[in-house]
Amino acid sequence: MKVTINGNAGELPDGMTVAEAVRTLTALTSGVAVAVNDVVVSRGSWESTALAENDRVEVLTAVQGG
Repeated sequence: MKVTINGNAGELPDGMTVAEAVRTLTALTSGVAVAVNDVVVSRGSWESTALAENDRVEVLTAVQGG
């Protein structure tokens, strides 16, 4: 299926979940937020939220510094 992640169009397997998509982008286990089609997906819902054709996904990671 075609999806856009962080502004980049690409192909993902049908039925891929938010959790699986996040794992393809980062190994971080904390400090990560996800929105699908401009709606924030709570971390507790990542495993059960399947992505669909033409979804827009934004994966944000917290950055610390000064």
